Amino acid sequence: MYQQISVTRSGRNEHVAIVTMNRPDKLNALTKVMEAELREAMEAADRDDTIRVVVLTGAGKGFCAGMDINELEVLPPGDIRAAQWMRPYDMNRRADYQTRYGYFPAMRKPVIAAINGAAAGLGLVFALYSDMRFASDKAAFSTAFARRGLIAEHGISWLLPRVVGPGHAADLLYSARKVPAEEALRMGLVDRVCEADDLMAHTLAYAEDLAENVSPRSIGVMKRQLWAQPFQTLAEATQMANAEMFDSIQSEDFTEGVAHFIERRPPRFSGR
Repeated sequence: MYQQISVTRSGRNEHVAIVTMNRPDKLNALTKVMEAELREAMEAADRDDTIRVVVLTGAGKGFCAGMDINELEVLPPGDIRAAQWMRPYDMNRRADYQTRYGYFPAMRKPVIAAINGAAAGLGLVFALYSDMRFASDKAAFSTAFARRGLIAEHGISWLLPRVVGPGHAADLLYSARKVPAEEALRMGLVDRVCEADDLMAHTLAYAEDLAENVSPRSIGVMKRQLWAQPFQTLAEATQMANAEMFDSIQSEDFTEGVAHFIERRPPRFSGR
């Protein structure tokens, strides 16, 4: 159904969807076709109640090497403001994330980036918009923008300091240097580093644990809390938590969470 991405399920757990950017001969460099397909696939996964976790990765040796240079050369300046890329306003999502790639934090499901190779430019943007980043020891990272005469695009100037701190963010943006996986781990740019051959197995094992043993309702609420937090005071975050706690205690997943613990059996969460 897709030309430049693929969507599959984990062989061990149908609740885990794997979205793969699939232009391996171009290190999965982004095109308009891939961009549209990626958004369509991610939003479809969010609507599908059988999917509880999404893993985003790249085919071959790269994660995503940024925008395809052939398309970048002819990119019209107005494209960055084009209305069709913005997510329509949804009262269940924060207006702060009505941006081109705001559908990542707007999803109810956690998105784990399995970064198997180069993540540069927009590839790094996709990784930062994900909830967690697991990297191969062969992965490398670069903002790339300054070396193309561009600027910190798509909110990366807001995201990056919150992930690695202002000093590291300035370094990565100004120099656009290549950062190896181990350095990325030390600065907090990624959460885990695995040997290349083990990356997908490790990422899927983590994703499958979330899908099998954790309430999808709880994760959806917690994800909304985490992405709302940068815009809240402590009081506002607490008020939001109190309101959500009131609802969670009345949910099916809370009843099941207590029952499976008392009965010493695997959980059967419904997500309601």
